[in-house]
Amino acid sequence: MAVAQVKRIAISDSPIPWLAPLVALLVVFTIYPLFYNIWLSFHEFFPRKRAIQFVGLQNWQQLWEDTRFWSSLGVTFVYFAVALVFEIVLGMAIALLLDAELPGFGGLRAILSLTLVIPPAIAGMMFLLMEDAQFGVLTYILNSLGLLDKTTPILATSSTALAGVLVAEIWQWTPFMVLIFMAGLRSLPAEPYEAAMIDGASAFQMFRRLTLPMMSKVIAVAVLLRGIDLFRVFDYVFVMTSGGPGTATYTLSLYAWQQTFSFIKWGYGATLSLVSLAIIMVLANIFIRVFKVRW
Repeated sequence: MAVAQVKRIAISDSPIPWLAPLVALLVVFTIYPLFYNIWLSFHEFFPRKRAIQFVGLQNWQQLWEDTRFWSSLGVTFVYFAVALVFEIVLGMAIALLLDAELPGFGGLRAILSLTLVIPPAIAGMMFLLMEDAQFGVLTYILNSLGLLDKTTPILATSSTALAGVLVAEIWQWTPFMVLIFMAGLRSLPAEPYEAAMIDGASAFQMFRRLTLPMMSKVIAVAVLLRGIDLFRVFDYVFVMTSGGPGTATYTLSLYAWQQTFSFIKWGYGATLSLVSLAIIMVLANIFIRVFKVRW
């Protein structure tokens, strides 16, 4: 009888056969790891004993007293804010420039999207070489322009290391914002612009009073998507600086990885990852409510 019911469901219009694989994937790759991380945050692995033991709230208490955690959280917020501002401004500027059907612009739009297919670790390695103190092309250009002293290696100086990593991030992901903004620009109605041109409005006035208000929802979605990804930054920092010099580029994700895999503190690493998840969820929900983002 049960087999017959299963066959009947499989050949009917029931959504169960279509949702079952998705639910299984969510359970295996999302729900189970989340609950396991929560369980692990109250335990700790002891290599000498080769056992995971219950430690209660010890990991959470250590978190609030850990100066390295607060330092990495501050670096993460700085990285998040600077990268997001540059990607929004540059993405909108480039999208406005390319929003035209002129010869060659289609090819330019295709070239921009090529950066998105490069793995972040590879992009980080590219910029690591370009910012090398001895033979890096970016270092040479900055030295030639007098913007950087020859005795100041970009990625080995605490005042410039984070900027050096941000260059790779901004270079790779600005085209993502360009594509989103261009899709939004193409969907805007032409009538308001025609009326504004008849009234003698300037290009800046049309951008400020028409384009930005009508693009607000598109910009909000782009900011939400990139903001979540930026807060989890790991690849560029790991490849280019490994968090150095000192703690100048030490992000929260890198710190969680180090505690988990380098120091074999699985419980504390799980605690750090849960804090990162909680911060992302709180900020994302505040942003969605304030800007009324609708999917």
